[in-house]
Amino acid sequence: MISPWDRWYTTSCCLCCHVRTGTIILGVWYMLINAVVLLILLSALNDPVQYHYHLTSAELGTDLDVMDDANMCIAAAISLLMILICGMATYGAYKQHAAWIIPFFCYQIFDFALNTLVAISVVVYPNTIQDYLQQLPGTFPYKEDLMSTNNMCLVFAVLLFIGCILAFKAYLIACVWNCYRYVSGRGTTEVLVYVTTNDTTVLLPSYEEVVAIPPKEPPPQYVSA
Repeated sequence: MISPWDRWYTTSCCLCCHVRTGTIILGVWYMLINAVVLLILLSALNDPVQYHYHLTSAELGTDLDVMDDANMCIAAAISLLMILICGMATYGAYKQHAAWIIPFFCYQIFDFALNTLVAISVVVYPNTIQDYLQQLPGTFPYKEDLMSTNNMCLVFAVLLFIGCILAFKAYLIACVWNCYRYVSGRGTTEVLVYVTTNDTTVLLPSYEEVVAIPPKEPPPQYVSA
């Protein structure tokens, strides 16, 4: 009987790429995104007046700053950690080291779980969408139109959007998992071939030992009188 893991296992993704190639492309793409975010955060920390990351109370209707220096430092550290994790996945897929792919796979699972919790919260507390729209600044485009829309329609649209995101993230998780299985299976196959070859060499005698063995004497033949 074929297990569900083997049934969904494939070595191709996006209908044309190998899972290793797809994992490498995905890792590089995540690294570029986090590198851009890290550059923006470092630039904002270096010159906060230019980037205006301290929003005024008139923009959000609150007397609290959205991002202070501590939060900016935490966000920069998270971006740096993500660059490291994505780099490990890219290196592991390229050099075929399965253990290097595991941190990136765990991050994907964690991200998928967070998005699933967001979808569940929208279903359980549908009024949170209206509360979120009210917190948006007045200059946000189509804010009044969105607030005048029926709440059930907003919930359906948000759930449809989150569902598409979850489906795409699940497909990426499957690609990385198949890459991990391919790399780990390839390493296991190479080890088994080596062990079999080594055992065969040990069990078979060498050429010198075969030559040194004296030939057996033929049994005596009795001639009848």
